[in-house]
Amino acid sequence: MTLVAVSFVAGGVVSAVLWRLLAPVFAHEVLARTNVNGRPVPTAGGLVVVLAPLAPAVVLPLTIWIARGQPSWIPDEAIGPWNLYLVAMLGFGLLGVVDDLLGDGSSRGFAGHLAALRAGTLTTGGLKLFGGGVLALYLATHAPGVMLDRWVLVVDAVLIALAANLANLLDRAPGRVTKVSLVLLVPLLVAVPLSIDGPTGSPGWPPIPAVFVVGAAAGVLAPELRERLMLGDTGANALGAALGLAVVLGGLSPVTRLGVAVVLLALNLLSERVSFSAVIASTPGLRHLDEWGRPTA
Repeated sequence: MTLVAVSFVAGGVVSAVLWRLLAPVFAHEVLARTNVNGRPVPTAGGLVVVLAPLAPAVVLPLTIWIARGQPSWIPDEAIGPWNLYLVAMLGFGLLGVVDDLLGDGSSRGFAGHLAALRAGTLTTGGLKLFGGGVLALYLATHAPGVMLDRWVLVVDAVLIALAANLANLLDRAPGRVTKVSLVLLVPLLVAVPLSIDGPTGSPGWPPIPAVFVVGAAAGVLAPELRERLMLGDTGANALGAALGLAVVLGGLSPVTRLGVAVVLLALNLLSERVSFSAVIASTPGLRHLDEWGRPTA
């Protein structure tokens, strides 16, 4: 658990530092968007979450190189998952940036994007959905130790893509998607051990990059709650993909991963007809958690 705590705190520190360093960038008017409360807030603040994993992805191999060998506290398989997470964060983050900066919100949900595509228009949201699907398939096929069964690969790719999209759907209020990620991280850590030597040969340390990413989101939770930045699709897309990838890399059985994918699909489809914000607002416990930390006026 020490490793989990250190990874979480490290993610928060890195993202907080990046937020401070990039403050002049986020102050640029091109990033200004009106949030749910009608206030102008810099969008794409999730860039700090997307960029944060670059630090451990560089530090870990550099540490090994300086030590001219493998330090005893770094498992043999520690580097591989970080490389996949970098692809996931940068890829899904890029798709989110495009939607944050160029999207006009004219088409929403699966139905809206598909209707626009039938009319001959690929929306930025549609690009995010289809691009995310391709990227998720790439991640599933390159996941070390995951069985190369075509149906398992499809399920894993769907799981990652739907996790990213669900995070986007939840990002409708300051801090909401980060709070949900913090809650979901607990059962993920319970279900996925820190070191795996199972029949699938899954890599060790699979949840640690996800812990770091969620920690990075938590590192900018305070300014997000104060409406000084929005994670935007940039951060939400990457955050959801990171948690989905952790499930895929975690050595859980294909049946379990199928169950997670089915739940994610149900929630994504439900969002087409039900407003998650309305459900949260009408449920006392959820409403209090959702509102926690935000200014009262």
